[in-house]
Amino acid sequence: MHYTPARPDPKAPAVRINLLSDTQTKPTPAMREAMARAEVGDEQVGDDPTTNELCARVADLLGKEAAVFMPSGTMCNVAATLAYCRPGDEILAHATAHIIAREGGAHAALGGFQITQLPGDDGQFTPETFRAALHPRTRYQPPQVLVSVEQTANIGGGTIWKKTALDEVVRIAKEHGLVTHMDGARLLNATVASGISPRDMTAGWDSAWIDFSKGLGAPIGGVISGTRAFIDDVWRWKQRLGGSMRQSGVCAAACIHALDHHVDRLADDHANARALARGLSQINGIAVQAPETNLVFFKPDGAGVSGDKMVSELRKRGVTLAMMDGRIRACTHLDVTAAMIEEAVGHVRDIVRGA
Repeated sequence: MHYTPARPDPKAPAVRINLLSDTQTKPTPAMREAMARAEVGDEQVGDDPTTNELCARVADLLGKEAAVFMPSGTMCNVAATLAYCRPGDEILAHATAHIIAREGGAHAALGGFQITQLPGDDGQFTPETFRAALHPRTRYQPPQVLVSVEQTANIGGGTIWKKTALDEVVRIAKEHGLVTHMDGARLLNATVASGISPRDMTAGWDSAWIDFSKGLGAPIGGVISGTRAFIDDVWRWKQRLGGSMRQSGVCAAACIHALDHHVDRLADDHANARALARGLSQINGIAVQAPETNLVFFKPDGAGVSGDKMVSELRKRGVTLAMMDGRIRACTHLDVTAAMIEEAVGHVRDIVRGA
């Protein structure tokens, strides 16, 4: 077992259509220019003006008191659980959530937390399922401290938590003394697709964060927001985890540019995802989950091609996707055009014909 990422095969064809993830986006020329012009200081002593501006903007966007810039979304989640919980505490989240399936066991390794996996379709648990998982506070069971949701739900197919469900989860949590945390890896995809403002979407949630390195196209970073007291404690963990930076304004400038120029255009990614799903669904034997945002999950097994085989054959044609949770995941983003979607569907059709 090796943990170091493998270098690209130099003999493989160049990637022309990258549907692997929205993390694959490259900074646009305008974003690079903004980064080059950024006014910077030392973040660790609080005098990086660009980073300070970014944090103020995100706090206002999400309707929270304060915010802090982090190198990654994983660090946002980890610092949040470390700030809220103590060793032996229990966190509740969907079974496919990032904090369970995609963060290397960090919450258990670093905090000693127990995460209860809640079931539910499309990457979401219902308020009723959440309520049923709660137990009385006794010395026999771990204290239930935190409930977390992932907006959008990645493994669920990029599905959007409905506002009514979010509000009910908050109500139940507060009734039982739990804090609420929203993993906002693709939060703005959800707000653009639903027409609900980020402030309204996160209302009632004690903390929430935005990932800038996915659909928003920045090369690095997330910003987590909450009360001033919470952010003060997150800063302590940011320092401990090695996330406290120096001239971070160079990276923060990319995030500000993304807020100014890359939010509304997420609708284009959603349109391309729908076009991809339509094209794939017209190929006999391919089962496609209808996308709500920029993620398209499908299975080609019914067409006589395994998922692994399809991914391998597409890679030979310069198209890259990912196997995830037993299905193929295609992710649209700002470096994917409508013409690329049409070409990718054509390649899938040709591979099925040749099976």
